[in-house]
Amino acid sequence: MVEYNDIFLEELVRSGLVEESQALELMDERERSGKPVRVLAQELGLITEEQGLDLIARVQGAERVDLEHMSVPVETLQAVPGSVARMYSIMPVEADAHSVTVAAADIISPETLDEIRFVLSKDVLIAVASESAITNAITRYYGTEDESMKDMLSSLESELEGAGDLLESGAKMEDLASLEAAASSRPVVRFVNLVLYMAVQDRASDIHFEPFEDEFKIRYRVDGALYEMAPPPRHLALPVTSRLKVISGLNIAERRIPQDGRIQLPVAGRMIDFRVSTLPTQFGESVVLRVLDRSVVSLDLENIGMPDDVYQDFCDDIDKPNGIIVVTGPTGSGKTTTLYSALRRLNTIENKLLTAEEPVEYDIEGIVQVPIHEAIGVTFSKVLRAFLRQDPDIIMVGEIRDLDTSEIAIQASLTGHLVFSTLHTNDAAGAITRLIDMGVEPFLIASTLEGILGQRLVRTICTNCKTEYQPTPDILQQLGLTEQQVGGRPFFYGAGCSYCNQTGYKGRRGIYEYLRIKDPIRDLINQRKPTLVIRDKAVELGMRTLREDGIRCILDGYTTVEEVLKYT
Repeated sequence: MVEYNDIFLEELVRSGLVEESQALELMDERERSGKPVRVLAQELGLITEEQGLDLIARVQGAERVDLEHMSVPVETLQAVPGSVARMYSIMPVEADAHSVTVAAADIISPETLDEIRFVLSKDVLIAVASESAITNAITRYYGTEDESMKDMLSSLESELEGAGDLLESGAKMEDLASLEAAASSRPVVRFVNLVLYMAVQDRASDIHFEPFEDEFKIRYRVDGALYEMAPPPRHLALPVTSRLKVISGLNIAERRIPQDGRIQLPVAGRMIDFRVSTLPTQFGESVVLRVLDRSVVSLDLENIGMPDDVYQDFCDDIDKPNGIIVVTGPTGSGKTTTLYSALRRLNTIENKLLTAEEPVEYDIEGIVQVPIHEAIGVTFSKVLRAFLRQDPDIIMVGEIRDLDTSEIAIQASLTGHLVFSTLHTNDAAGAITRLIDMGVEPFLIASTLEGILGQRLVRTICTNCKTEYQPTPDILQQLGLTEQQVGGRPFFYGAGCSYCNQTGYKGRRGIYEYLRIKDPIRDLINQRKPTLVIRDKAVELGMRTLREDGIRCILDGYTTVEEVLKYT
């Protein structure tokens, strides 16, 4: 029997509700989207919501409850703070001095159940209700806003009173027990969970915990811009950062050197990965969490937003048996998402895929992924050499940084492998010059390179406050357009509303340029022609530049002039 690593999926197969082939499809979709199997099975029409809930109740030995037609007493609500209910997608239905019964829409893992018990200081019993019923009940009883930060900070201060002076003074190694106790205290656990929950709900890509001399700042990066949340008291910096280090498996006693770790937590009913990086600073450790939420990141190449012509050309090239495909752009431009999407498309039983990454961002079933650790000598070039002895079909190298790595990638391509990688250049044509500057012979580049994808991420206009206007001649001049080219079509901007936090933007989309290495381009590479000459020839052969693709997005009403001018 196939190992599914999911109790609900195993029960689906055992009960005959899905066939083994459908179960494998569900596993693949779970890997891609990060959604619970129950949700996926319902979306695909394999089971009804009622069947799913009955199955969950049977697996957990729990009863189903009807939240819509029951009244929850105030005493029961007080047993579970609103932030905890939202964090774990649970709704309290009954409580006494020693235990609380909560309704959940999915199977709660033993580890998560233990954490809820710790946070609530009570034994936790499980009941089952639909996801919509739980969401509606939380809104009805706790309000539309999260538990206020003011109340949470008040709880933190009162429960950590007395430990503040010790923690502020440095909590040296001999105070390690006090530090561990503070980091594991209930208010700190609840506060950290609330911060993570709010970040995920706001679609943040990064969370910054920054200690300064007189304050402790927490900021979220949403759609590429940083926003500050209500700051906690300065003396809580150490227990909060220590809590983050504890749950990410880092050494809380070591505050002199940078550390890297990883957290996996259930947030609002789905598993979220956080990549953790600590950095010693003048006033304590700065901690940054990269939020890896598969439910908001599409790893489906067809749906990541490429224009149809770019998508078709890119697919034609990645379907070739050998060659090098390079994705270029600055940090945070979506290169990893594009590469993962390409790999998922090629991830079939006939292909052996190997990746070297620093670090591994998403685990993909069926792909051998190797994390790079340069501190211990596990470099891109060393791993790439080892890959060639592993009988691969397709190789992905996180980044080409030096001549050694680039030469091995070229060798892999020449020996019949398809190689993917990234470069930090301003545009697609610049990648060729960068490789030549590294010392790679032009004839090797010309004979192995198949395509270079340049990309950026621009913020999209909030659909709730989208407003049209007629561009002025000055705006058209900045974009290099004429009134005849625009043809009277309106431009758009976001006026700002509560839905987008008054920013005028909600979400991001990619803009792309794809340079296919055709024979005229190969001739220019062999002649060591500069970037501008190669770029002009590519445009002559039909390449649409990043600026031109950005203008397309403006005319289609997706983004603003300011975003396109900023990133192209």
